[in-house]
Amino acid sequence: MIKRLNFDIPNLTQHAIGIDISYPSTGVSLPVVIFCHGFKGFKNWGHFDAIATAFAEAGFAFVKFNYSHNGTTLQSPTEFEDLEAFGKNTYSLELSDTRCVIDFVEREAVTFHADPNRIFLIGHSRGGGIALLTACEDKRIRKLATWAGIKDIRDFMEHMPIEKWEKDGVLYTFNSRTQQNMPLYYSLYEDFAKHREKLDIPAAAARIQQPWLIAHGSADEAVPHSAALQLHQWNTQSKLHILKDAGHTFGGAHPWYDKELPVDTRTLVQVTIEFFLEQ
Repeated sequence: MIKRLNFDIPNLTQHAIGIDISYPSTGVSLPVVIFCHGFKGFKNWGHFDAIATAFAEAGFAFVKFNYSHNGTTLQSPTEFEDLEAFGKNTYSLELSDTRCVIDFVEREAVTFHADPNRIFLIGHSRGGGIALLTACEDKRIRKLATWAGIKDIRDFMEHMPIEKWEKDGVLYTFNSRTQQNMPLYYSLYEDFAKHREKLDIPAAAARIQQPWLIAHGSADEAVPHSAALQLHQWNTQSKLHILKDAGHTFGGAHPWYDKELPVDTRTLVQVTIEFFLEQ
């Protein structure tokens, strides 16, 4: 039987982080997986709940959370109702939120029968970059897995009209799924420019010491799988797994009504579980 718990905790600026945890009721001293969602994502997107169940059935406590400024709210965790918060999000905020969740897991592990000395981190897409940066600085993370992870924040910034952004104070990114124009305030760029060293994914990739699984689909339409090849080149001690013909979400979509995982995600989950359990 899989148990589920829900929490909300404050981040360092007193904004709420919604958390849900799936774990087997018969388990004790469970290894913990913390999952970081990506840009325009949220913890209950698509098949993420089914992924949580799969990990719990394999003997893990699986922790998902919404970044404090991802645009959702505690009352509407699957809708982008707070576009003002979304617009004010920064990479530094996401790093800070991730550390808050790790602190929470370490502090409350007994509540869900978990072992705070076995914390693993997964990040998808932009969340992969945040997870990598976090693991590089936080040795509480025993192993890292990046799924379709970005290789460099500069790849995003180089496509932005910086002068217009500074002049107008805001740019908009269109969400084709929700049909929303979502704001990105210039503070996102200012944060990146101010904290380039802290947000340097290539440098972090070269320094990472924990075991690291880089998983990517060869047909990724959002983050080319060449990003995975580059990350692996920067750290040849990492383990590279390319899923042939898999897309950015590994077959998942939102909403997801099927209790079964898509084939590519099932493979991805199995590869990741085996990696985490390796001695």
